[in-house]
Amino acid sequence: MNTELPVATVLPALAAALNDPGVALLQAPPGAGKTTVVPLALLDAPWRRDRILLLEPRRLAARAAARRMATMLGERVGSTVGISTRVERKVGPGTRIEVVTEGILTRRLQRDPALEDTGLVIFDEFHERSLQADLGLALCLQARELLRPDLRLLVMSATLETGGITRLLPAAPVIRTEGRSHPVHIDHRPPAPAPARAADATAVAVKRALATLPGSILVFLPGRREIDRATHGLEALAGSGIRVTPLHGQMPPEAQDEAIRPAPEGTRKVVLATDIAETSLTIEGIAVVIDSGLARRPRFDPRRGLSRLETVRISRASAAQRCGRAGRLGPGVCIRLWSKSDEQRLPAHASPEILEADLAPLALTLACWGADADELAWLDPPPAPALAQARDLLQQLGALDDTGTVTVHGRAMDALGTHPRVAHMLLTANERGLGYEAALLAALLEERDPLDRALAGSDIRARLRALTATDASMSSAARRRLRTQAARWAKQLQCREPAQLDPEVAGALLALAYPDRVALRRPGPEGRFLLASGRGAFFPREDDLAQAPCIVAAVLDAGQREALIHLAAPLDRSALAFLLPGLVRSEEHVEWDADAGAVNARVEQRLGALVLESRPLDGVAPEVAARMLLDAVAARGPESLPWTPESRRLRARMAFARAQDGDAWPDVSDEGLRRILHTWLAPWVTGMGRMSHLRTLDLGAALRALLDWPQQQRLDRIAPTHLTVPSGSRVAIDYGDPGNPVLAVRIQEVFGWSDTPRIGNDSVPLTLHLLSPARRPVQVTRDLAGFWARTYAEVKKDLKGRYPKHAWPDDPLNARALRGTKRARQ
Repeated sequence: MNTELPVATVLPALAAALNDPGVALLQAPPGAGKTTVVPLALLDAPWRRDRILLLEPRRLAARAAARRMATMLGERVGSTVGISTRVERKVGPGTRIEVVTEGILTRRLQRDPALEDTGLVIFDEFHERSLQADLGLALCLQARELLRPDLRLLVMSATLETGGITRLLPAAPVIRTEGRSHPVHIDHRPPAPAPARAADATAVAVKRALATLPGSILVFLPGRREIDRATHGLEALAGSGIRVTPLHGQMPPEAQDEAIRPAPEGTRKVVLATDIAETSLTIEGIAVVIDSGLARRPRFDPRRGLSRLETVRISRASAAQRCGRAGRLGPGVCIRLWSKSDEQRLPAHASPEILEADLAPLALTLACWGADADELAWLDPPPAPALAQARDLLQQLGALDDTGTVTVHGRAMDALGTHPRVAHMLLTANERGLGYEAALLAALLEERDPLDRALAGSDIRARLRALTATDASMSSAARRRLRTQAARWAKQLQCREPAQLDPEVAGALLALAYPDRVALRRPGPEGRFLLASGRGAFFPREDDLAQAPCIVAAVLDAGQREALIHLAAPLDRSALAFLLPGLVRSEEHVEWDADAGAVNARVEQRLGALVLESRPLDGVAPEVAARMLLDAVAARGPESLPWTPESRRLRARMAFARAQDGDAWPDVSDEGLRRILHTWLAPWVTGMGRMSHLRTLDLGAALRALLDWPQQQRLDRIAPTHLTVPSGSRVAIDYGDPGNPVLAVRIQEVFGWSDTPRIGNDSVPLTLHLLSPARRPVQVTRDLAGFWARTYAEVKKDLKGRYPKHAWPDDPLNARALRGTKRARQ
């Protein structure tokens, strides 16, 4: 053990804290030696049980830590110091320190909640606040409370804000140590590059640094895309004693190991890395750090059920970690591609992953653990909306029942140690004899796309074909890595590779994992789809799948308005009912089609927002059709009914009667009929389902049905349809204005009528429209006697000249009422 490292000075205090109270916080900057020295120093602690678990956030860091500690002991990994990751396990009977990636801990806790063979769990680099670290700590705290009071916990961090963690662990002392870091000169070089220009800006900075500064260079870029672009921009350096090496999480282990080895003598190395190189690694020979100030972070939107990768500005804590890489082995230089004023605007710490991640794995782990989220102690509790969305997904996948309790299938999914979507696909496909094909797909989904998407398109079937081919479409290293991972899945599933693989099953298998991402092509521009979740999605460029009627999107980015599809496979929509029997539902839809003016009844097969099949539904219940027809009439108003002149006159007479007698009569105004429409007309429209059917409706009979027999008799008395005038003619009364009924009659037919006729119990005088022989209005009056006395003489003079064939007596009160001309009478 190296006693010269700064952390050695606090080992006695650390050992005492772990002895009692059994929990401790160690804050030590990069270079202090906490990752390797602390576990080795605690091997002989009196309280140590069989094993110490050291959690590392990344596989690369786990391998480096295990190798370093084994080297310090003069052993190989797998002896005293072992390692367990999802893709690697080197542990022997004599292993006392086991370096694990964080997901390993939660699965181990599921199998053994008390961690009976473990005396100490160390959470290294806890400041990164990964989801699995937060979850692992919460589970360990509950295990310590309920099952293992003697389980020791040590949280180690370089830049963690201790306020929150001390509230979570109030009994834990905070032990601090200085780092062994050489001075680093910080050089700010604004302006800060936009994400799209990060690769070009860092390539320029690298060339300048190589010309002016000694030593190898570590460059921090947000992601693989920028690393590839920067590598291309530095190609001209090859052969000049400069080696340009990428370093990111999707590289095979041997390539990652090569990147962190020191440069051969006489050469300089330029390592282009993501934040994977930010902590827990020492890259030999690095004297210069060039920091773009950017990082790629996944952010999950529970409303959309999708994650998207966002390029964001790093925190000040991350900037300090990156800067420290230049001072691990000697004085160095950190070139920050932003200004000092920009630095003040950076957040102090990155947001914890638990607040922004897809929580489906966490929700499944909690269900298997048997605890709700609010029963555990969290540094930051998982957001309720994201957790609810995660549980909904788990129910769709059959991992939880309707009560939220984990199922047998859910426990089997959790045991596989991958995302619940992929786990469900693996298990279900294996039951159907397609386990190996699913294993290949799982390997593809968990790794970065092994093909150039611009050349190969988005069809995942091309990747399956390349995995079983020997051509150059896929690198041999990528093919070997993916097939090795597929073989691990196949071993867990206990399935064998078939003699011949069928890539055409890809869509069906992906639908098992992503039922909410089954999509149908939309009308209009090619390449646009509607997902079962209700979101829109599109292909980023011309793609062979753009014209497919149905696809399942395996890899997509949430985007802003529509999701961007990266990998997908075509799918036969008719197979969905078999593939997803619990999710494809047959629903009857009976609705009103306003354009057709008719009830539209159909049976639909639906998957979420998608209509997979629609066919007419026969035998709609008559009362349902009638109700929808009446709803349509109510929306349009009673005037949309087929009123005849007779039914309109009856309605007007009833309105007149209500005006005379009040609420004893029904309200037949538009609003009144609208209010009673469903009770009034329902018996008359039974069996009807179209607006055109209303043509046969007898509205007069329907209106009379609103009146009882005495009312019908009274209506004829107080609101007669006609009035017999002195000439003997029966003239219709117009009730268009219920307050002013009108009798339009020719003057000659009312000779001898001395006063205005009345209706409504003789209380309402009719408004007389006195007409010429040609039936043109001559006078409007409600005072017939006054007309004879004051106006008739003048009217007579005018009309006698125009209609000489008609009689115009001087004394109309005593004259005989006439219907026609004098000749017609003779």
